[in-house]
Amino acid sequence: MSTVTDNTDSTDNKAGVDGRTLAKDTGKSAGKVGLSLLIAIGLGYVLTLVIGRLLSPADYGVFSSFWGLLMGLGSALSPLEQEISRQSAVAALDGKKAGKSSIRAMTIGMVIVTAIALLTLVPMIGDRVYSGHTELAIIVLCGAISFACQFSARGLLMGHDRIRSYSWLVIAEAVVRIAGLGAVVIAGITGLVPLAIAAALGSFAWLVFARPVTQLVDPHLDGEAWRPLIGRIVLLLIGSGLAAAVIGGYPTLIKLLAPTPDETKFGVLAAALMVARVPLLLLSPLQALAVPTAVRLSSTAEGMHRLRRMLAVGTLGTLVLAAVGALVGFLIGPWLIKLLFGANFVAEAWWMTGLVWGTVLLTAMQLMAAVLVARTQANKVLLTWASVTLTTALILLFFPGDAILRAVVGLGAGPTVGLAVVLVFVLRRPGNANAAEASR
Repeated sequence: MSTVTDNTDSTDNKAGVDGRTLAKDTGKSAGKVGLSLLIAIGLGYVLTLVIGRLLSPADYGVFSSFWGLLMGLGSALSPLEQEISRQSAVAALDGKKAGKSSIRAMTIGMVIVTAIALLTLVPMIGDRVYSGHTELAIIVLCGAISFACQFSARGLLMGHDRIRSYSWLVIAEAVVRIAGLGAVVIAGITGLVPLAIAAALGSFAWLVFARPVTQLVDPHLDGEAWRPLIGRIVLLLIGSGLAAAVIGGYPTLIKLLAPTPDETKFGVLAAALMVARVPLLLLSPLQALAVPTAVRLSSTAEGMHRLRRMLAVGTLGTLVLAAVGALVGFLIGPWLIKLLFGANFVAEAWWMTGLVWGTVLLTAMQLMAAVLVARTQANKVLLTWASVTLTTALILLFFPGDAILRAVVGLGAGPTVGLAVVLVFVLRRPGNANAAEASR
């Protein structure tokens, strides 16, 4: 008996040590990834600020529409990274490389973004999105295809726990853009198209990591069949695409759905939107922390009660913060935009009120959507973002007034509706808390 007891205690102690080690390693990994994301976000702001200084407000509006589409497609591909990361992690646990499934997943993502990018070559669409600069559609096409490869590479690295390489790839994407921008400025060819090419170069950063990434894949290993993989990835990309349409791709959505805007005003609005979006981008790394926290709290009835209380208080705090932010934006927003972009960028104070309000609510929505992800309620995530995008799209199409008014109202109203929808979902008992409590 004593021997068995000793062995059990030893095993328990080892499990505890392993658990603590895993938690410590996970924390370090999250820190590295979070830091790399913040560096990349910071460099991205440098890029857009410099380009805003180099272009007129009208040309900056065209660039923002191009940039919104390209980065919107990239953002929509984030589930591709998560899916390949999952596949890669499962393979790594078995001591294997990723197999055919990862290649098939990458192919599916590549086909989808290629089809969307090709649509902008249609004159009716391209003229609205690019204001006649249809050559930008070719840049978007090339960048989108490369983004599918890049997010696949990130998934392989993350799944095989190559955190350092993953972090460097995230940073390299932003650094390559800055390097391309520097080359364009030094060469003195700071026109719209050269700057767009420089900005799109970041999607090719994965080529620097091609050799170590390809060593993590064995195309001869069997994998999941095409049909279930296509169904799952398409559903994930639709949800992600709906979110991307009102976050990174909002300038493009305005160009597509609203009446043709005054190009100069639209360029200034795009600059205002970029300034208003700072909280959204800086808080994006918190989504990774929201998922495991929600998983732990949702496992018991007491935890569920705490989670609902936290979400209710957080929603109230979000509304207060959004109101304060809207007031601050109204008071200093136009001055800040002139300071950052130059005297030619003259924004209206009321623009900032709607843009900041919507941005703060979007930030809260993303964190609440992470709670739904933790509960594996992908259908509710899809409904949440569909409510935001549909509300915003209807306002852009039918609200009385010009494109600028519709854009500001749309970004204020869409997230307000979305927050109400997601709040109903996350405050509802998921049904697994009582069962988990009873099993204790």
